[in-house]
Amino acid sequence: MATMKAVRIHSFGGPEVLKIEEVPVPEPRDDEVRIRVHAASVNPVDYKIRSGKYPPVKQDQLPKILGRDVAGTIERCGRAVTDWKEGDAVYALLDSGSGGYAQYTCVKAGLCAPKPRQLDFTFAAAVPLAGITAWQGEFDHGHLERGQRELIHGGAGGVGHLAIQFARSRGASVSTTVAREDLDFVRSLGAELAIDYRAERFEEELRDVDLVLDLVGGEAQERSWAVLKEGGALISTLQQPSESKARERRVRAERYVAQPDAAELRQIGELIDDGKVRPHVLAIYPLQEVAEAHRRLEGGHVRGKIVLELVS
Repeated sequence: MATMKAVRIHSFGGPEVLKIEEVPVPEPRDDEVRIRVHAASVNPVDYKIRSGKYPPVKQDQLPKILGRDVAGTIERCGRAVTDWKEGDAVYALLDSGSGGYAQYTCVKAGLCAPKPRQLDFTFAAAVPLAGITAWQGEFDHGHLERGQRELIHGGAGGVGHLAIQFARSRGASVSTTVAREDLDFVRSLGAELAIDYRAERFEEELRDVDLVLDLVGGEAQERSWAVLKEGGALISTLQQPSESKARERRVRAERYVAQPDAAELRQIGELIDDGKVRPHVLAIYPLQEVAEAHRRLEGGHVRGKIVLELVS
């Protein structure tokens, strides 16, 4: 039986529970493709799963291969797959049953999208989960349109730095809260107003915002009610905003979880190939340094994305 290297956890805990092991190479089902993974990105959900702070993953589901998004080449197609062929370069947001921290992974063929031509595999792997999260928050849930005003909390992070670029490509104006050291970075992405969240109060700078995309939670979310216009929306990836306050202020409020969507990944890829969006990769680690990659992301204030390389 052919084997591969993969990062698995057998128990919840700190980065030390990440184990690089030899496991069987997965076989694709009829509607799946097997991807030779060139790179996989590291996301906050990965360390939340690892630490046991992500309720959908329970002890009886371990051992588990971590990783939600990959870029690579299709190595084998299931019998029912007609849209892809061996050798195609793809990127994908995996469903919860697959893991990206591995030399090979199987995924439903319908979840794959062509790798953007303008990106190598390492940079392409930085996009799927963060990109889909930003896209769905702004457009599927936030209904952001041309000419509207958006406030993004956490605009320098993996999701936020892509959200700024998506909004600008749609013709919206963007303000964002970031750390002082990230002010110039987010301005370079198209943010019209960059606010140092430690030194400034965003609610004193803004009014009549159509959409608040909350990637931070906590008091930033609570203070966001004051900047929304009637009919606006407060959309969060972290915690459900108060429904009573939403009714009181006559705005919409939602918490959402990103769902795999190949059609949206294709649209994101077109923006990248058109030069309108570019992922920022802060650091690249080989698979054997996965624990260090987790420590760096979990330490906070990561600008853009961290990526694991499996094929250099």
